[in-house]
Amino acid sequence: MSIWHSRGTIASKMAYIFMDESGDLGFDFSKKRTTQWFLVTFLFCKEKRLIEKLVSKIHTGLKKIHKKKSGVLHCHKESPTTRFRLLRELAGRDCQIMVIYLNKKKVYTKLQEEKSVLYNYVTNILLNRIYENKLVPLDNLTLIASRKETNRFLNENFKSYLADKIKVNHKHKLQVIIKTPHEEKSLQATDFISWSIFRKYEYGDSSYYDIIKSLIIGESSLFA
Repeated sequence: MSIWHSRGTIASKMAYIFMDESGDLGFDFSKKRTTQWFLVTFLFCKEKRLIEKLVSKIHTGLKKIHKKKSGVLHCHKESPTTRFRLLRELAGRDCQIMVIYLNKKKVYTKLQEEKSVLYNYVTNILLNRIYENKLVPLDNLTLIASRKETNRFLNENFKSYLADKIKVNHKHKLQVIIKTPHEEKSLQATDFISWSIFRKYEYGDSSYYDIIKSLIIGESSLFA
């Protein structure tokens, strides 16, 4: 049974959704690095420039202290101090979060064998809940996903699958874009959010999650 709760809506003529995921889609649990949980995270914002400026501010501070050269922040590589700082500042921004999480041990065998199909399926379910609950403005919505797959065919399939599903089921046009975190700074903030929520489910550590939980307007499970 799926669990869903909603805590608010966004009132704006335009909406951006930034998407990232945490965990893996491996199902060989005998391997040490195979995770039990997999989740997809959406970050909504009215003005993405505010998120971009936050990421740039954190990175500039790191350059001054540690001479950090990379232009990309990766949550799992950063110190707890940096994680807490970004999340606390993000908690004060005008943005909201939605997440869908699944216990991989309960995923149907057929879906385990088709990882790209499962990935698209999970993302579409979260999008459907957005449209069904009218949690964001639906007439001018852009989804920007963090690029994980290098296969061009799979990327194109992901974009067309989501856009087609939304058009058929909800009669709306959805623009889907795939970018790297280097190209789209807001994806770096989404990475911190997704990592923080994943820590709660995979390791029982809610210290990071608690900082941003007031921003979470929807949290649902799949295959529960």
